[in-house]
Amino acid sequence: MILAIDQGTTGTTCLVVDDELNVHRRGYAELPQHFPQPGWVEHDPEEIWQSVLAAAKQAGLDGVDTVAITNQRETTLVWDRASGTPVAPAIVWQDRRTAARCRELDAELIRARTGLVPDPYFSATKLEWLLREHARDGLAFGTVDSWLVWKLTGGDVHATDITNASRTLLVSLQSLEWDDELLALFGVDRALLPEIRRSDASFGAGELLGRAVEIRGIAGDQQAALYGQGCHHAGEGKATYGTGSFVLVHTGDDASPPPHGLLKTAAADGYALEGAVLVSGAAIQWLRDGLGVLGDAAESEALARSVESSGGVYFVPALTGLGSPWWDSDARGLISGLTRGTTRAHLARAALEAIAHQVADVVDALPESPAVLRADGGATANAFLMQLQADLLGVPVEVAAERETTALGAAALAAGHGARVAVGATFEPQLGPDERASLREGWRAALNRSRT
Repeated sequence: MILAIDQGTTGTTCLVVDDELNVHRRGYAELPQHFPQPGWVEHDPEEIWQSVLAAAKQAGLDGVDTVAITNQRETTLVWDRASGTPVAPAIVWQDRRTAARCRELDAELIRARTGLVPDPYFSATKLEWLLREHARDGLAFGTVDSWLVWKLTGGDVHATDITNASRTLLVSLQSLEWDDELLALFGVDRALLPEIRRSDASFGAGELLGRAVEIRGIAGDQQAALYGQGCHHAGEGKATYGTGSFVLVHTGDDASPPPHGLLKTAAADGYALEGAVLVSGAAIQWLRDGLGVLGDAAESEALARSVESSGGVYFVPALTGLGSPWWDSDARGLISGLTRGTTRAHLARAALEAIAHQVADVVDALPESPAVLRADGGATANAFLMQLQADLLGVPVEVAAERETTALGAAALAAGHGARVAVGATFEPQLGPDERASLREGWRAALNRSRT
């Protein structure tokens, strides 16, 4: 039995699964986010660990002998090697405090060497900031996977996998090793860094809630979902709908730099093009928690269906800037088209439409669109959103039967096979080309206003 840990931005999910990826038990624990200043997003590293313990305890460890890990990716932690104590809060992938530093970087060098773009999203400028503020000898750096491996092994193993390492701006995409020129650019000593291993490798023996386990199978959440969706060949793609939305399309062994606006990243079994939408489900959370427009996220579907359209309202959720394909850290959130007749139902519908439009923007930027988009993540429970996504793309959307595909992808790596999670529903496009073009034109007009 495998305990698959999915450590995410707003909570930790643990699934107990067998070698055939059948889910036997599950647990969940929320994780608080902290916002000390505008544009800053942090986690308490110890709260991350406690959320893992709570979710694992809820799931139960009976029969478990293996732990697999998938995680929020670029979130950056630094801790003291001797004591294992974090020296600062973790800087979350959504954090924008290093935007000015990113504007100083050579975008073409970064793109050619790493497949990424100079954006605060990635780890290197976060690490540079932490080292400037908290520099001292004997420190260790890691993304969340490394932190969990360190905690599980009592500090015996300091390691990461190729997918998480490829998101740091410190790794050559060609070699998938730490790159000396990039380390020098960001002032990072090799002594800080974890060892890079294959995603399906063993990461050592550990202990969880008093039970001895082997840690095997680690991948960043989006690459784990790609693996779990059975996308192992060039042209096969998926979208994961969570706090953000992430489109990945497998490119086989092609490690060449990506087209402008997209990313190239290491997959668990090759490479992938990626489009990263920074705010999607987080927009629904903001309507709920920030404005009080929604009682809960699930209410958004019924509200959206209660009106025939958004009434000309467009919501561009650039609450932490814009990701793919725009990469505009200065963009700001925008709601346009409001009238006296606008209701919370129109706002809810506009927010769901924004999620689908942003994914469509990414697919439009791909050199070749996938014939079918495989979908997973919490928001795939929203049938209105999934139908709209198929309509805007003009291709079928296949929704995984188990929404926790990231966790199942990590479990598949631990089990040593590439079985695909079952399809739960398929949404066929129903919108005509003229209506689709009209919706996309209105979205692009609102998007352009958010960037001025």
